[in-house]
Amino acid sequence: MKVYGITNCNTVKKALDWLKENKVAYDFQDFKKLGVSTEKLQEWDTKAGYEKFMNKQGLTWKQLDPAVKESIKTNTDALQLLQQKTSMIKRPVIEDNGFLFFGFDEKVYADHFLGK
Repeated sequence: MKVYGITNCNTVKKALDWLKENKVAYDFQDFKKLGVSTEKLQEWDTKAGYEKFMNKQGLTWKQLDPAVKESIKTNTDALQLLQQKTSMIKRPVIEDNGFLFFGFDEKVYADHFLGK
């Protein structure tokens, strides 16, 4: 299983703590240090649609120039912006054998990882 995120993000910290407490093994990729590939963003877009993982509630989006926000017309535009500003990706991103989830939801995690 792979977890993508930013180490200083509170939501990522909660998710990683939950995974550790429930003894779920994972590999972690830090967006800030390693970035995220165009191919990976395209894969997530194909599976879920970029709207699902582009965080428009966060500070990074809110601080963008209005012209940049208005320039997002296609998924290609959105994915290019997300690759440049990885802190706009909703986190953490969980990939586990076809399971793809953005964010932290204890019930969803329990259902998937613990079969509850």
